[in-house]
Amino acid sequence: MTRIIPPDVTQPATAPNDPRLGRILGRSLAAGEEPDAVILGFPCDEGIRRNGGRVGAAGGPSAIRAALYQLAPDARSERFEHRLGRTRDLGDIEMSGVMESDQQHLGEVVAPYIRTGRFVVVLGGGHETSYGHFLGYVLAQRRVEILNWDAHPDVRDPAGDRGHSGSPFRQAVEHGSNACRRYSVAGLQPHLAAREHVAYVERHGRVIWRDDVTLERIAQLYRSADDPTMASFDLDTVNEAEAPGVSAPNSGGLTSDLWIEAAYQAGRSAGVASVDVVELNPVFDRDGQTARLAAVTVWWLLRGWSERR
Repeated sequence: MTRIIPPDVTQPATAPNDPRLGRILGRSLAAGEEPDAVILGFPCDEGIRRNGGRVGAAGGPSAIRAALYQLAPDARSERFEHRLGRTRDLGDIEMSGVMESDQQHLGEVVAPYIRTGRFVVVLGGGHETSYGHFLGYVLAQRRVEILNWDAHPDVRDPAGDRGHSGSPFRQAVEHGSNACRRYSVAGLQPHLAAREHVAYVERHGRVIWRDDVTLERIAQLYRSADDPTMASFDLDTVNEAEAPGVSAPNSGGLTSDLWIEAAYQAGRSAGVASVDVVELNPVFDRDGQTARLAAVTVWWLLRGWSERR
């Protein structure tokens, strides 16, 4: 049975009239009551090591939580605060040290929530997180569309039978279950994408280049999202001036306003069943800047989800 380690985050010391997410998350749930949404961490960066990247993303879930718990709810929306109260932070998957087993364990935990229509937010970890996330759909026996916000295609070949942070979506597309209906990548940088990898994505879905990402295109992508869609948010999509603490910093990436809009629209979209936020590397972060961006990304995902009926 997969063990989940409860979140260990210092709660913000605030006055009763100054509530923060750390004290709001899950407070409306009775003991044993099922949440409407869950947050789950996957503190793994073995895939980054295998892919030749700079390790440190295993500390991502903890750093995201530390920043997320300090955020205030939106004073403009009582509904948001109510739905936060019905959102449970489950904690982190306990790592075994065998990445493939840990990915399977992530899928096993995610699957029942997907099957019952709960909104799922997974905190990575490297981008190998997304393959474990995808396995949740395999185990739930649901075919899924994948939309990856990323500067890279992440469809490299696995090294033998060993996946890594650059291969999760090829592994998903080629999984024997045929559970991946379509794979698309948005925010792709031309100087980071091999021709063969671009062609692979185009055979299985869509490529939206970084220069083609506008507010209207973001809205269009979610209007056309099938149900269910799994959205993945790789923080290296964002310009490195705003997101220095990632495994592969990106010059000329998306601005944070476009990134946050993409997160908000993902949350609002009825077709988006689950999301992951990956590749935060606290080892290389500057004054917690990228961790705060990751936390705000989760905030806007949940803010958008709170508007669903």
